[in-house]
Amino acid sequence: MFADLGAALASFGMPALAIVLFTIVVRLVLHPFYRAAVRGEKAKAKLAPEIQKLQKKYGKDLMRLSEESQKIYKKNGVSMFAGMLPMLATVPFFMVIYQVVTTPNPLLEGTLFGISLGSHFTTGFAWVFFALFGLLAVVAYLTVQWQKSRMTTTPQPGFMTGLFKVLPYGTILVAAYLPLAAGLYLLTTTTWTIAERALLYRILS
Repeated sequence: MFADLGAALASFGMPALAIVLFTIVVRLVLHPFYRAAVRGEKAKAKLAPEIQKLQKKYGKDLMRLSEESQKIYKKNGVSMFAGMLPMLATVPFFMVIYQVVTTPNPLLEGTLFGISLGSHFTTGFAWVFFALFGLLAVVAYLTVQWQKSRMTTTPQPGFMTGLFKVLPYGTILVAAYLPLAAGLYLLTTTTWTIAERALLYRILS
């Protein structure tokens, strides 16, 4: 299946461009799930002040805190898992893309600026990889800055704040380990993600 899909994408004649376009098409298909996720996150954010009051009141009684939090969410018609369930529905799609850009198939026989899409950074320090890492770092930086602006309206626990600052840069390590094709996919999907979420948070009420 993955080999057939890779062969179909490779048939476009420009495998690197095919990866980018295929990723964009998949993200467009998944857009409704992301809209639902952002709506859910914004609904929970509006209740954050009430939840924070409960945390101060029942901070040591986790069972009571959970019960009282559920009451607030239920009263306002918001699920505790709002924002999470829509995202879980997208997992199968990303598993397919991951297999296509990491499993040997005709697509990985293509090249990007003369470098095989199936090559790894660890087997040859080609300039293309360093360019890719640089672009991923830029996207990660923009992601961190956007998340920081979100935290001013939706405070997070201290450890979460630290995690949000470093997690986006993990894509660079992943790209260094996986084939160039996977790195190209990561660059495309992370760029789409930050642009999409920033836009959705701006336009959705």
